[in-house]
Amino acid sequence: MKARLVSASISMLLMASMWQHPTLAQELTGTLAKISETKTITIGHRESGIPLSYLDDKQRPIGYAVDLCVKVAESIKQYMKRPDINIEFVEVNGSTRIPLTANGTVDMECGTTTNNPERQKQVAFSTTTFVAAARFGSKRSAKLETVDDLKGKSVTANAGSNNLELAYKLNAGKALNMRILPSKDFAEGFLMLETGRADALILDDILLAGVIANSKDPSKYVISAQGLSAEPYAIMLRRDDSDFKLLVDRSLAQLYASGEARRLYEKWFESPIPPRGIILNLPPSQALQAVWKDPTDSADPAAYKTE
Repeated sequence: MKARLVSASISMLLMASMWQHPTLAQELTGTLAKISETKTITIGHRESGIPLSYLDDKQRPIGYAVDLCVKVAESIKQYMKRPDINIEFVEVNGSTRIPLTANGTVDMECGTTTNNPERQKQVAFSTTTFVAAARFGSKRSAKLETVDDLKGKSVTANAGSNNLELAYKLNAGKALNMRILPSKDFAEGFLMLETGRADALILDDILLAGVIANSKDPSKYVISAQGLSAEPYAIMLRRDDSDFKLLVDRSLAQLYASGEARRLYEKWFESPIPPRGIILNLPPSQALQAVWKDPTDSADPAAYKTE
């Protein structure tokens, strides 16, 4: 019930502000003032978060999250009546994304970042853009199916990620005696799995699907059926800037209501994607479809259960 009330309140707020925003008639503050002064909207992106936020073969940032953010940025430019504003990209990773957002280097971090209460102490989040589940990937030959099978194994997860924290909690809570090896990013984590330095890679399922699909031999790897946690992704923003968050949330609501987000999803999850033309063939989850219908910025994993 609580999650529904949060979602309903956001929907009403977005509808009420859909066509006007009183702050823009006054002096600009916060992120909007920075954008106006620098004539730049800065988007943070990841290097290898396929298919949400990654680099193509020409080192250009692409992906579902990147496309959403570019459309949000264009909407903000249009609303501010400032076609002269540029969009610039800054690469971030698991360790730098929060400080670079908090200190104003990045206006919108558009990657694979989970909204959770701990991070809300440092940054803010838009309404949810994607719902993932943390799982682990391993070599098929290792026959690792459940968390209990990881006992005594070497496990990697990205530094600064929820998944690394989850690995430590599982290790302590279930006395697994795992050797936990933090990795710099998704690519390094998979390389550790591929070369045998790690027996398993804990990562959000969509990211696991992406790195495995782009590997030399995807048939060698398997993703655990056992989900370890729900992960609501969102655009990360600076804290205490309600005007900017409202504009971002309003833009996302328009993309959801118009069906544009669904079309972008089809482009990145159900069609051939760069650089190798792989097809992930992943239809949108019920949880994500519920977000498109009724946007929420809830950090509570229970808010995304559809059963």
